[in-house]
Order: sequence, then structure tokens, then C-alpha cells
Amino acid sequence: MIEFITPRTFLFSTQTVVFSVLLFVFYIFYRTFSRKYVKYWLMSIGALNFSYLIKSFVPYSSRNFSSDSWQILAELLLQIFQYSFLIFLIFGVYIAKNNKELSKEILSGGIGAIIILSVISTMFFAFDPSQAFNHFYLTISLPSFIFGCTFLSLACYLLFDKKSYFSSQVLMYFSAIFGLRYLMHSFISIVALTEPWFRQLELFLLYFDVAAHSILGFTLLIWMQGAERFATLSAISRAQYLGKHDSLTGALNREQVMAKLSDKMQELTHANKINKNQMKLAVFLIDIKQFKFINDTYGLKVGDFILGEIASRLNHSVFIPQAVGRLSGDSFMFVIEFEQISHVDRAVNHIHELIERCFRYEQQEITIQGSVGYCFYPDDADKSEDLLQKSNLALHHAETNNIPSVAFEEGMQAQGRHLVLMEKQLRSAIANDEFVLYYQPQLNLFTNKLEGVEALVRWQHPEKGLLSPGDFLTELETLGMHNEFDNYILVKACQASERWFKLYQRRVAIAVNITAVEFQNEQLVTNIQMLLHKYGIPSKYIELEITENVVMTDITRAMDSIVKLQSMGIKVSIDDFGTGYSSLAYLRDLPIDKIKIDRSFINEVAINDSDLTIVKSMVDLSHGLGKRVLAEGVETIEQLNLLRHLGCDAVQGYFISKPLPESKLVRYLKKK
Repeated sequence: MIEFITPRTFLFSTQTVVFSVLLFVFYIFYRTFSRKYVKYWLMSIGALNFSYLIKSFVPYSSRNFSSDSWQILAELLLQIFQYSFLIFLIFGVYIAKNNKELSKEILSGGIGAIIILSVISTMFFAFDPSQAFNHFYLTISLPSFIFGCTFLSLACYLLFDKKSYFSSQVLMYFSAIFGLRYLMHSFISIVALTEPWFRQLELFLLYFDVAAHSILGFTLLIWMQGAERFATLSAISRAQYLGKHDSLTGALNREQVMAKLSDKMQELTHANKINKNQMKLAVFLIDIKQFKFINDTYGLKVGDFILGEIASRLNHSVFIPQAVGRLSGDSFMFVIEFEQISHVDRAVNHIHELIERCFRYEQQEITIQGSVGYCFYPDDADKSEDLLQKSNLALHHAETNNIPSVAFEEGMQAQGRHLVLMEKQLRSAIANDEFVLYYQPQLNLFTNKLEGVEALVRWQHPEKGLLSPGDFLTELETLGMHNEFDNYILVKACQASERWFKLYQRRVAIAVNITAVEFQNEQLVTNIQMLLHKYGIPSKYIELEITENVVMTDITRAMDSIVKLQSMGIKVSIDDFGTGYSSLAYLRDLPIDKIKIDRSFINEVAINDSDLTIVKSMVDLSHGLGKRVLAEGVETIEQLNLLRHLGCDAVQGYFISKPLPESKLVRYLKKK
């Protein structure tokens, strides 16, 4: 008997070691990438490893049944681990193919079925030597039949799967062969159990299974590597796509649609010279009426859906647009080529029909309206920015006078009057100190303490109440008041820092956003130095936030300003990182301290593998370059835990705290 058992024991022990190594590789892969399907494959390989461990310690032979309780316990554990190997393998394949987590009901139901089936097949006839054959059928023939049917079903599932690739096909062939092996064994074990050659068949299948399980393990490894490579390529493609397109609607972003408009203008000019045509371009600006009401009434998801649907309708217009882009929140650009003015009139009606067509979202029917302002190339302007400006003037005239569509006309002064009025109100607001700062706390993930706050401006309008930046920043930019306004906000931030120290003996770093115009101001460094001296603030408690596009406007001057600021001890961070078109290209050269990952990547980081890959790459890359990382827009505990696991240094978002007025920030300042 010993001569028979020893080679088997050695074989199972060796296989246990091999699968322990494989299990460690799966564990490292899961810790690194946190893929849901790898977790189930990790449990599957672990169950298979334990089954080999049991076989190596308790030699098992189909012809040597025992009523000993230890032998029965070993058989029960072996059945549980073998069924666990099978069901977790199936769960992993399903999740890998569909990118969906299993419900707790399915998972608990599967585990319960494993335990019940294992107990029934092991305990029935186990203590009656006269029922040895029936016990054999339950512990050997029945599992072989279940394994055979399951593996063949898995092979059929993979055969008809549309997303088939190499490792998937290998697993399909493996499942088909393995399924036939188990079905054949189940049938033969019933009809030929007493035949002298059956024992030799079992010995052959024993070595066959050892080799097959090893092949399965390496097949799953190849699958995971291929999946990561595909995820990386998808992330790169998505990053390139987001550099040119609006992440919400898929339309071109402002920079790209303006570049495309310029290209079309050059093409049209060249074509008209050669063919002596009179083709022109019509540039339409479209704005959705009372879109804030849609968001407030139906929710942000519905608003996002409508914006995406509008972009899709415009892109698929029968007028074959030359360019479609989203310029801001609910503002779109639509460019067509035309020869006769009647064509433009039909296009205007067509745009309104597209927007006013009913939107359906989860049993809800929503109808909206839009305002349209437009101008022509080359009649109204010969530069893309001028065309945009004049279309915007026409749009503003349409909205102000509640007219559906307005074409630009020389002499339009509506926007001018509006800007004159706004300039007067803004300067009065600054003089009367009507702007207030709200502060959004930033949490350090390593100390779980307040790291600092981001200063966010609000306008306490005497008539309209509290206004968000979107209600006045555009006018500030148009009026060229950014220098004055940024200095004003810096003064308020420094005053707040001084006040907190006097009242609470507490210093908290305040991050202030700086615009492109102010950051390129040669007096910026001198002004900040004077403010720090005037209010007695250590330089490390003021942080300046700039966007990627600010840096790219004048890379040389930007780098020079950053170096000077850092020499003073002032930290500079890149805000909204990942949304610019040249993030990775210049990150290595920028002497910045912190990178703030844009909220668009955090929204689905816990459920979207592409976003997870992008965020992980950003964190690793930033840390590799010696820069800290802060993630914006954290709204759930899952996002927080995942970012903590990825090594992110700090976070901010509504899950931590919404922006607070100073009166409510006091509770943070009082804590030591």
C-alpha cells in the first residue's frame, strides 16, 4: 500500500507548493490592481490548493473507503474545496467578461449550495460498509458529472461571447476538454467500476488533472496580463480622447472646436479661390433655457443625460456639421457650410427641432427650449475668436429679448451695455466687500487630520443673494478684472489666516486659485511677498493653485514664477490635473509641489477600471517625480478607501465636507 501511496503523496505535495506560489502571484496582482474578478480567481486557486493539500496529507483511493471519522472529515473538506474551486472560477469569468459585481444573494446562495451538496454527498452511506459503491457514486461519480456539465457550459458561454481574445479562447478549449473528461469519467465510473482497467484509467486521469490544473493557472495569469494591457491601452486612448473632447458629452472641447473652426475656415478660403465658389460658414451658439431649473428639478444625472443627448443629436444632424463642440455648461457650438441664406434658415429651424424634441429618461419626459445666436464667415469676421464673440453677442441678444434665434448685426450693443452694468456692480462689490470666502477642508489620508482648506469665492449680492462663481467669473474675464480680483481674494485669504491665528492660535494652509492673467503678472511674486509680510503669515500657509492650461499659456514665464514662489516657501499646485492636453509632457519639468486630480476621474474610480488605471498611474507618476497628490470630488466611502489604498496623499470633496463659511469652519479650527 505504501508503495502505491508515496508517489501520489509526493505528486500532491509538489502540486501544493506550485499552487502556493501561483496563489502568491495572484495575491500580489490583486493587491496591485484591485480587480474584482481576480479576487474570485484568487479564492478559486486557493480552494484548489487546499484540495491538493488535503490529498497530500490524507492519501485518497477510490477503492479504499473507511468509516473513520477523520477520513470522512477529509472527504467533506475535499468536496467543499473542489466545488469552491469550480464556482469561484465561474464567478471570476463572469465578472471579467461583464465587469459587474455579484450580488450578496448570489454569492451566499452559491456558498450555501456548495456546503449542502458536499455534506449530502459525503455523509450518505459513509458509515455503512455494505453501501460502499453508493458512497463512491455520490463522492466521485456525482461530482464528476457536475464538473463536466459546468465546464461544458462555461465553454459554450465563452464560445458565443462577442469579446473573445486569446486567453478567452484557450480557456474555452480547456473547459471543453476538461468537461468531456469529467463526463466520461462519470459514465465509466458507473458502468465499469469493477473492471481491472478502471484503476489504470484513474491513475492516468490523476496525472492528467495535475497537468490540466497547472495549465488553467497559467491561462488565468495570461488572461489577467492581457486584461491589464487592454485596460492600459484603453486608459491611454481615453486620456487622449479627453484631451480633445468634453468628458460628459463626447463633443469637442472649447480648444479643439475652435481649432477645427480655424482649419475649416482655411479650407473654405482655399477651396473658394480654386473653384471660385461662394461657400460660407455659419457659426451657431446654442444655449439651453433655464437649464439650472432642469438640474434642480430632475437632478444632475438627468441634466447630464440631456447634455449628452443634445451633443449626440447635433453630431448626427442631417446638415452634416463641420464641427460640434461644448463650450461650457449648457452652451454648444454648431458649425455648418452653406451657399444660400435659405439653407441657414432651415438649419436654424432644424436646431430648434433637435433641442425641443422630447427627452426620455427613466419614465420621465422632459421638454426644453434653446436660444441660438449665429454669425457668418467671412461676412462677419475672419478669425475664429471674433466669430465666437459675435455669435455670443447675438446669443445674448436672443436671451435678453427672449427671441429664439438672432443673427449677428453690426451695432449690437446689448452685450456692451450688460458688461458696462456688470463692471459697475463688480467694482462696487469689491469696494463694499460683498465677496465672501467659503472653505472646503482637505483631509490628509496618512494622519487623518485637516491638511488645509481651499478658498472658494461667493458673491453676497445685495439683491440676488448668494451667487456662485459661474454667475460672475465670465464677466470678470471679459472685463479684464482678473488681476484686481485675484489680489482682492489673496488679501481676504491672508486676513482670514491672520484672524484665525489671533482667535484660535491655529495656522491652516489656505489654497487660492490664481487665473492665467494674474499668474503671468510679473508683480505677482512681489505682491504676495508684501501680503505675507503685512499680515505676518509664514509662507508655507499660503498655497497657489493653477490649472494646466494656465501653465501652458506661457510655459517659460510660468516656470520662472513657480521657482520664485518656491524660493519664498510658497507651495504651488496644479489644479484639475488630467484635463489638459499636455499633462504628462510637462509634468516632469514643472517645479510644482502638489497635483490635484480632477473630479471627472474620481467620479467612477471605484466602478470603472479605466478610471482606476488612470488615477493609479497619476498617483504613481506623481510620487515618482516627488510630488504629492490630492484627489478632488470624493463623494463616497468607496472612493475614499480606494484612494487611500492607491497611496493618494490627501482628498477633498462632499464626503469630507462641503465648502463652509468661516462661521462653520470654526469647529475645525478649535480642534488641536
